Amino acid sequence: MIEGKRFFKEKDSNWEPAGEGITRQITGYNAQLMMVKVKFEKGAIGYLHEHFHSQASYVASGKFRVTIDGKEEILQKGDAFFVNPNLKHGAECMEAGILIDVFSPLREDFL
Repeated sequence: MIEGKRFFKEKDSNWEPAGEGITRQITGYNAQLMMVKVKFEKGAIGYLHEHFHSQASYVASGKFRVTIDGKEEILQKGDAFFVNPNLKHGAECMEAGILIDVFSPLREDFL
């Protein structure tokens, strides 16, 4: 059985590099679900990519230009987006911020 820690405390967890100007903390997971905090510096780009996971993302802070399957929206604190499996998507950070990403199933490539 794949399972991470039951409780997450930010002060006890390291940020790991996830691209230029991007870091992440894995907050918890099991085989079916994973939640990750992703911190972006202004101007950082989560380049267009696709994966077989479903993804829901919540904008905890900042402002982002998000592209999903060729459609673009500007999202800010309190907004969210959902990505079906295998759709090209990405985000450009317009104001430094944090996304809370949830994946199903877990992103084994993050472990």
